[in-house]
Amino acid sequence: MSPTKQSLLREASHQIIAGGSAGLVEICLMHPLDVVKTRFQIQRGASDPNSYKGLGDCFRTIFRNEGVYGFYKGILPPILAETPKRAVKFFTFEQYKKLLSFTPLSQGLALSMAGLGSGLTEALVVNPFEVVKVNLQANRDSFKVQPSTFAQARMIINADGFGLRGLNKGLTSTLGRHGIFNMIYFGFYFNVKDAIPASQDSRLEFMRKFAIGLLSGTISSCVNIPFDVAKSRIQGPQPVPGEIKYRSCFQTMALVYREEGYLALYKGLIPKIMRLGPGNLKPVHMFPLISTTSMM
Repeated sequence: MSPTKQSLLREASHQIIAGGSAGLVEICLMHPLDVVKTRFQIQRGASDPNSYKGLGDCFRTIFRNEGVYGFYKGILPPILAETPKRAVKFFTFEQYKKLLSFTPLSQGLALSMAGLGSGLTEALVVNPFEVVKVNLQANRDSFKVQPSTFAQARMIINADGFGLRGLNKGLTSTLGRHGIFNMIYFGFYFNVKDAIPASQDSRLEFMRKFAIGLLSGTISSCVNIPFDVAKSRIQGPQPVPGEIKYRSCFQTMALVYREEGYLALYKGLIPKIMRLGPGNLKPVHMFPLISTTSMM
């Protein structure tokens, strides 16, 4: 292996480790918002007896009925998935970007397509973890009596297997969620970052990257959240036990729209943005290998 390749491999390894560590901290700090987001997405309008009146009511109800640990239900699956997810996401982004450099696509479109490809690949890795996580987050029992992560995974596998009705259900929705998010995020972030001049002042430069990262994450979240709602409905508990109501991505979107209105497809948007906006600053600092210069 050439010294250049060894150097790149060593740098990539350091970045994945650093990014994984940052991701672990982010999960621990922001997971309560993910629990709240899931709870909003699986509730079925005002007629749902377990419906929350708003963000504050959701936080208060979880704390009152399930205790502080209720905000950390389902935290282990994303922790276990964090490092492999990050490695797949940024490694495949680079590979897709190199492949697309041989096409006549413009630089901006190529970055978006590379983001789409990396998001779709990432979704294949994280979907089983998401199925277990959503089931744990949807459980309103006390944290002490609900099944562990591994017990929940065993129950899903024993009941429905590893396929698209078991540990990989909701795969199409997860593909849509991650593919669309990364397509918009990477395309928007790197194009806008290059369009806005960098500042020599470190504080102003941080604010420039923070603002672009926050805007990129917010726009991406607003566009992909219908897929997120469909994913939660499919992967979470069905309204009638033993009867599958939410079967596929677009069938679920149409059903939610017909029964609850178009705003129901945006349930959980506020906690999603609160969680994802700051979290998507990590590519700026942790992954300098991902730059538009290698496309030129």
